[in-house]
Amino acid sequence: MTVETADLRPGHRISRIIKGGWQLAGDHGEVRPAEAIADMEAFLDAGITTFDCADIYKGVEEMIGTFIADVRRRRGAEVANRVVVHTKLVPDLGRLADLRPDEVVAIIDRSLQRLQIERIPLVQFFWWDMTLGNAVEALEVLKDCQRQGKIANLGTTNWDTPVMDRFIDAGFDVVSAQVQYSLLDRRPAATMAAWGARRNVQILCYGTLAGGFLTDAWLGRPDPGFRFDNRSLVKYRLIIDEFGPWDLFQTLLETLDTIGKRHGVALSSVATRWVLDQPQVAAAIVGARYARHLPKTLEAFRLALDADDHAAIAAVLAQARGPGGPVYGLEGDRSGRHGRIMKYNLNTNPDDKVHGA
Repeated sequence: MTVETADLRPGHRISRIIKGGWQLAGDHGEVRPAEAIADMEAFLDAGITTFDCADIYKGVEEMIGTFIADVRRRRGAEVANRVVVHTKLVPDLGRLADLRPDEVVAIIDRSLQRLQIERIPLVQFFWWDMTLGNAVEALEVLKDCQRQGKIANLGTTNWDTPVMDRFIDAGFDVVSAQVQYSLLDRRPAATMAAWGARRNVQILCYGTLAGGFLTDAWLGRPDPGFRFDNRSLVKYRLIIDEFGPWDLFQTLLETLDTIGKRHGVALSSVATRWVLDQPQVAAAIVGARYARHLPKTLEAFRLALDADDHAAIAAVLAQARGPGGPVYGLEGDRSGRHGRIMKYNLNTNPDDKVHGA
């Protein structure tokens, strides 16, 4: 088994499964920081070199930074430098109208300090509402950060293609678009793959396992409704509701389980492999917190779905109601049920501690 890689740009090679960090940010179940940090080394040694985090994921940049510094101290710079960190820049909704360039720089500097590195391989930026302020002008400073060597590459998160066009046309070299993409949410397939091939933008997919719903833990389970303490489960339960009734979701799990048993892998590995096989997809982000999740995470790299597998999956997906519309369209409606669960002001003043997650 060999871990597949992809090149976002020359010199920027990533593992095609990225270790996600949102699940370590709190609000998503119990987190044991010391164990999570120690277990990161097992992922790195297995070939999962790429780690995803964000400035607004409470404590996660610090965890990854502690991990990198510890590896550098014990095993040297060569091993530590294998780690490829993707973080995000997400200014507060309440500051979009008057966000200053120096505040953007301060956020980047803070991420560098937390991560304990000299240059961030990828900064993925986002702007909650394009009608507020001037996003292109405010984020122009990111190009200066690139020229100064603080950032290697720039990407975006949770934007559909028209918004990214504005930045590319303004001279931003956008190497990647991180969007929700899974068997339950195929909105990026509508336009993003062809657009990305034309614009040289690759897709990084989060929600690949829908917060754990696309695993055998939910096979044969009754509908739990929407009462969860874990916020990611609320988010993805809403996506299941857009996809179709709970019975159709169970049919999907049963189909994935049948395929998985035929190949000797977990149904979650089938779900991940399906995403990796989609056009223009560079990598899938999987929120595996601890090393015990690593064997199943790696299974996708020894799985090849055949024509019969794809046909069986397609037959279920043909029955899905949605979700439809543009990428992040449902979530971008702050008055809608997807938007109401979001937290919009987690960055605070760059000089202050980030609160919440």
